[in-house]
Amino acid sequence: MSAHSLKLKLHQLFHWEYWPFGIVYLPIYLVWMYYAFRSRSFFFGTASNPTITNGGFLMESKKQIYDLIPAQYYPKTYYWNKAISVEENCRNAANKISFPMIVKPDIGMRGMAIKKLEDIESLRNYAAQMPVDFMVQEYISYPYECGIFYVRIPGTDKGKITGIVSKELLAVTGDGKSTIRELIIANPRFHFQLDAIEKIIGHEIETIPAKGENKLLVPFGNHCRGAKFIDDSSAITEQLSNTIDTLCKQIPGFYFGRMDIKYQHPHELKEGRNFSIIELNGAGSEPTHIYDPKHSIWYAWQEITRHLNYLYQISKQNRLSGCRALTTMEGIRMLQANKRHVQLLKSVS
Repeated sequence: MSAHSLKLKLHQLFHWEYWPFGIVYLPIYLVWMYYAFRSRSFFFGTASNPTITNGGFLMESKKQIYDLIPAQYYPKTYYWNKAISVEENCRNAANKISFPMIVKPDIGMRGMAIKKLEDIESLRNYAAQMPVDFMVQEYISYPYECGIFYVRIPGTDKGKITGIVSKELLAVTGDGKSTIRELIIANPRFHFQLDAIEKIIGHEIETIPAKGENKLLVPFGNHCRGAKFIDDSSAITEQLSNTIDTLCKQIPGFYFGRMDIKYQHPHELKEGRNFSIIELNGAGSEPTHIYDPKHSIWYAWQEITRHLNYLYQISKQNRLSGCRALTTMEGIRMLQANKRHVQLLKSVS
């Protein structure tokens, strides 16, 4: 094993944010079973957001979710239907959205197959590779990005923010002598993404940025794409809470989940100005502020458990109002469909 490989292995071992999902969530499965027993439903959380397929637990459509959100709150979006010809889709998308643009599968999974495209040819190539319907979106260039977790108990007048995560996108700063590859390897967080970055930027990885030049390598705030997550929950104020609560009440049937938002300035976000909802996730949302490197695995387990309690309470109230959770067999079929879908997305380079 090389010195670099050993360094990465040790970094992964002593930083739980890089542990496999199944290891991190191992004790949480017991908490889930507790709430499943209390609710008499293993898939109780699928009743949390009645207007979203499966409550947003898995296999939910982004188009369906965007259609629930008032149009002024999210980027210009075009739904690429694979049943329509590539050229017709290209014309429709280009007429509505200018380059650069973001493309992502309509039914996604942890940031898989999301890309920023610069021209029509790259859009055609993406369409040729993508085996499922996808979304074409306006690229939002606001400098800040965060994830805001929101919950509201059905029947109550006011919801609340339970956590905020700010995101530092994967970027390197040139020293005038090191290649982008060398700058990536020097940072363990970035080194994990070396193969993915090389696919994205190609031969540019061997170029040498000027001293002080900041080079954005991944324009998405995904943890699995190397973004650093910072717990910014201390920024929760009454003004911001009221703004987000007012917004979320305009989304029918939304009670539990995380909004990923890009915005121009923190003060403007508090005032409800100059921001855009990039993603809205439901029952399957993580309180991603747990991935701040300063937090221990014990803190992560505590926060996940706290949010599972919210999920249980919200789902319970919705079920009392006539909403239904998936049966065990329906839930198993959902998991199987998700597994097949993930394999399809892995085929997209």
